[in-house]
Amino acid sequence: MEKNPITPEGYARLRDELHNLRSVERPKVVQMIATAREHGDLKENAEYHAARDKQSFIEGRMKDLEAKLALAEVIDPSKLAGDRVAFGATVRLVNTETEEEVVYKILGADESDINQGQISVTSPLARSLLGKEAGDEVKMRMPGGERLYEVLEVTFG
Repeated sequence: MEKNPITPEGYARLRDELHNLRSVERPKVVQMIATAREHGDLKENAEYHAARDKQSFIEGRMKDLEAKLALAEVIDPSKLAGDRVAFGATVRLVNTETEEEVVYKILGADESDINQGQISVTSPLARSLLGKEAGDEVKMRMPGGERLYEVLEVTFG
C-alpha cells in the first residue's frame, strides 16, 4: 500500500473526527434508533429509517477515516527546507500574461482546500510544480486554457 503524506495538523483533524464519530455521534444515533423502535411499526417509521441512514453514513465515514489514518505518513513541513517545490512547500507564482500572483501550499489530499490556497500534492497543478525552483517557468493546463506561470518563491514552514 502506498503511504499518503499528511501534516501533523491534518492527521490530528482526521483523528479527532474519528474519535468524535466513535464517542459522540455513534452512541447518539444508536439511542435515536432505540427511541424510534419504541414507536412501533418499523416499515412506516420515518424516524427509524432516518436514524438507520445516519448510522450507515457514520459507519462508512469511520471506515474511511481509519483507512486514511492507517495509510498516513506524517511529515512536518516546518522541519523541511530546500529551494525546490515538494510536499509542505508554499509556492508563490506569477501568471506571466496577467502579472497576477497566486500562493499555494502543497499538502496531502485530505487537507486540500483551494479556497485557502491549499492544494493536494497529487493534483495536476501540484504535480507540475514539484521539483521546480524560483525562476522556473511552468506551463499548466487549466479549465480556461493553458497558462504560463513563473515560480517566484519556494518556502517551507
